[in-house]
Amino acid sequence: MWEIYEHNRVDRRLKHLPTDVLKRYEKWKDIVTVSGPQGLRHIKGFRDESLGGKWKGHRSSRLNLQYRVIYRVESQRVLVEVVNVTSHDYRRK
Repeated sequence: MWEIYEHNRVDRRLKHLPTDVLKRYEKWKDIVTVSGPQGLRHIKGFRDESLGGKWKGHRSSRLNLQYRVIYRVESQRVLVEVVNVTSHDYRRK
């Protein structure tokens, strides 16, 4: 069982997401909780991939054509930290 930690800014952004994106994010969380990030790699629609540059060490999953969830995995604690749910904007803020 994996634990998901959401950064406090994610909580604020979730309130402004379209309903279909919010439902997809909840499904993403269900999959990660049960089977971890490797479970996402088996579902091609999420297009889970590692990021580079300023986001090195983080991963991205597609929620729809526009929105992505950016997260990182801490294997020592079996923890997935959701850093951002963004409208395909990878600039760090």
